[in-house]
Amino acid sequence: MKFLHLSDLHIGKNVNGFSMIDEQRHAFEQIIDYIKTERPDAIIIAGDVYDRVVPGVEAVRVFDDFITELAGFDIAVLLVSGNHDSPERLNYASRLLSDKSIFLCGIFDGTLKKVILSDEYGEVNFWLLPFIKPSSVYGLFGERKIAGYDDAVSAALETAGIDYNLRNVLVSHQFYIDIKSGITPARSESEFNPVGGLDAIDCALLENFDYVALGHLHKAQKIGVDYIRYAGSPVKYSFSEWRHEKSITLVELKEKNDINITELPVKPVHDMREIKGEIAVLTSDEISLLADKEDYLRVILTDEGEIIDPMGKIRNVYPNVMSLDFENTRTSIDISQITANPKQADQLSPYDLFGEFFLDMNGSLMSREQAEIIRDILDYSNGTEGVII
Repeated sequence: MKFLHLSDLHIGKNVNGFSMIDEQRHAFEQIIDYIKTERPDAIIIAGDVYDRVVPGVEAVRVFDDFITELAGFDIAVLLVSGNHDSPERLNYASRLLSDKSIFLCGIFDGTLKKVILSDEYGEVNFWLLPFIKPSSVYGLFGERKIAGYDDAVSAALETAGIDYNLRNVLVSHQFYIDIKSGITPARSESEFNPVGGLDAIDCALLENFDYVALGHLHKAQKIGVDYIRYAGSPVKYSFSEWRHEKSITLVELKEKNDINITELPVKPVHDMREIKGEIAVLTSDEISLLADKEDYLRVILTDEGEIIDPMGKIRNVYPNVMSLDFENTRTSIDISQITANPKQADQLSPYDLFGEFFLDMNGSLMSREQAEIIRDILDYSNGTEGVII
């Protein structure tokens, strides 16, 4: 049984005001190409199809195009909802589409949904578990106490009647950790992170499956053992992901306990990168021509002096700058520590103090015009000539 495992499509997502639709279309084109070359028996989408509970028209159209193209192949499509999805919307027409081998599981009603596929070695049971919260399953398991996420998933699995002597694949969109090793999986800025890790579930619950196709985390990674894996998102969705190598996972499940796992790369139209240095250096041909100028960039400027319209100057060279930050001796001063330490505050001029306050409040340096106004105000307050605007 050969299948592709992907997750966290987040169709319709914007990153720092930039639409990722073109990047998502490009990723889907590569996935279709992999289907043509690898000829899998199934494709798994482990949640977060959309980025919002109520997706936009364009996002729905993109997913419709993708799922329609998948339906044109002689393969099964198995999909669960994620925490960003509307379970009811994804569940729409699920009974009708199952006749086309498209199995949608948006809603968990207390019974783990099973899809049976066959190959030369016999049957493989695919178990579909959409994203669940303890509150959403309360009362579905009789008097059983559901105190947290761990209890909710345990109850769902234990009441399913799974025969682990057979080949079983679980599709789940939750946050699993390896309590035994104490290793916490890598998370990104764009993922919801409850205070105190209340959503964490022990991956030991999953070790009896032959493969576990997980969604929720954006970095491709294994949890505990090789066959419990997050596919990761096919597109970079935050600068905490800029070093990620995006991929989808190809799984070949043969006889019981015989499995091959391969990560297939997914390349972006424009990559997401971080560059750092003085503005004159970063905008020079020597540096700007080293990579695609249209990549999505986080730029960190280290200039000590004031820069007039730094974003305009940077975007003249790099049109897709998403974020502009400053890192120099002034930005390294912690204004909260200055205000708490009068001796340190005495070392700075009133202009520098206000400049640090402005940076702390706004995340950027004052413009030239703003700086001139502050100087005029300070001159006036000191009794010197100045103009107040």
